[in-house]
Amino acid sequence: MLSSLASFTLASTLLVLLPGPDSLVVMRGLARGGRAGGVRTSLGVMTGLLVWILAAVLGLSAILQMSEIGYEVLKIVGGCYLVLLGIQTLRSIRSLRSGPSVDEAPSSRRAGFLTGFTTDILNPKIGIMFITLLPGFVPDGAPVAWTTLGFGLVYLALTGVYFAVLIVAADRIGAWMRAPRIRRRIDLVAGLALVGFGLRLATE
Repeated sequence: MLSSLASFTLASTLLVLLPGPDSLVVMRGLARGGRAGGVRTSLGVMTGLLVWILAAVLGLSAILQMSEIGYEVLKIVGGCYLVLLGIQTLRSIRSLRSGPSVDEAPSSRRAGFLTGFTTDILNPKIGIMFITLLPGFVPDGAPVAWTTLGFGLVYLALTGVYFAVLIVAADRIGAWMRAPRIRRRIDLVAGLALVGFGLRLATE
């Protein structure tokens, strides 16, 4: 079990560190709302991950994988959402030129968690990843469901550590990140990347 756990932890660490939509939306939240915005978005992403982990344990992700129509619909919807989020991010560059940011309005605060959660829950590839990754590390003789859940929680914890490092690092340069010139550049890169990820998700 210890050998399987070590192998899984190493593989998961590499996956967590790969750049993807989750990291982008957290960086977007940091740029817009500072540390609090990053925390809210991170919690949304991790809640979405937890839902996919539980779905993998219960076998719901396997059902989604077998349902070609359901998988394609969710993939297209998720891709469209990422494209829309990217376009909104790009459009915000214009508002930064015309006046002060209003991202800390109460509605934006609530939206941070929802953005993170929706980005994750509408990506069926995450669910498929869990049903292919998690069981592959379960050692012979171990209870599959509980071990899979344990590995999933390890992945969730590693994601939390990664987001915490991002938030702490960004908090130290928070004023620099929220400067209008830097914020425009962050939004430009994040917006284009989100559109790219969305198009790839919807068309693959």
